[in-house]
Amino acid sequence: MTVALPILSACGHETCILPTALLSTHTGGFGKPAVVHFDDALDGLWRHWKENGITFDAILVGYLGSIAAAETAEQILEELLAPGGVSIVDPAMADHGKLYSGFDDAYAEAMERLCRKAGVILPNITEAALFAGLPYRERLTEKYVEALLDRQENPCVILTGVGYREGQTGIAIREGGVRQYYSHPRVEKNYHGTGDMFAAAFTGALMQGKSKWEASKIAADFVCKAIEYTQENPAHWYGVKFEPALPDLIRMIGV
Repeated sequence: MTVALPILSACGHETCILPTALLSTHTGGFGKPAVVHFDDALDGLWRHWKENGITFDAILVGYLGSIAAAETAEQILEELLAPGGVSIVDPAMADHGKLYSGFDDAYAEAMERLCRKAGVILPNITEAALFAGLPYRERLTEKYVEALLDRQENPCVILTGVGYREGQTGIAIREGGVRQYYSHPRVEKNYHGTGDMFAAAFTGALMQGKSKWEASKIAADFVCKAIEYTQENPAHWYGVKFEPALPDLIRMIGV
């Protein structure tokens, strides 16, 4: 959330946050994090918004942390999305063929139910394979990626981490019956938070009038630019140094 909020603000959007959990660090690479869940508070928070007639032109859902939070997110999509609004869900639950630490099959099923309610989902290969009921593959083929895209029930699916050749990665998007692919060089080192950056930049660009395809490419380019800045600063080992890339994002969108 500390990544998504400044990105959305830089894109010119008034943003309201609903924290579902507080973690001391990411769940990977730092040992077991300290976690505080806000499950008991969520219902009162969003229902107070409803009582005051507050609705949203877009709702972006990222890492949640509990089944209760996923169920609450379902209700929020149904109750607080303005007519004509867009709902975007980044499942944020698995990578490299396995679920994140602390998650189980029941959590994955809750996230799948939530994703079915979304207009746009942003899964990686592992998450899309879980939803599609297909085995996870390290080596991708166009046929396999097409199957991942086509087995999702959403109007728009944006699949991240799609690379067909050595040193390449990218995004594959299916909007209705149309598929498109955008590639860029792959950075071998893993950086925490790139998925959060992509989701926020995509949402920010989309809500500034870009098409889903244009917004996807802008988000991918923004993440690549932020990683470039991070590589220039070896002391920033714990995540992506995205702040210097915000002016680049603003120029890409034309805010």
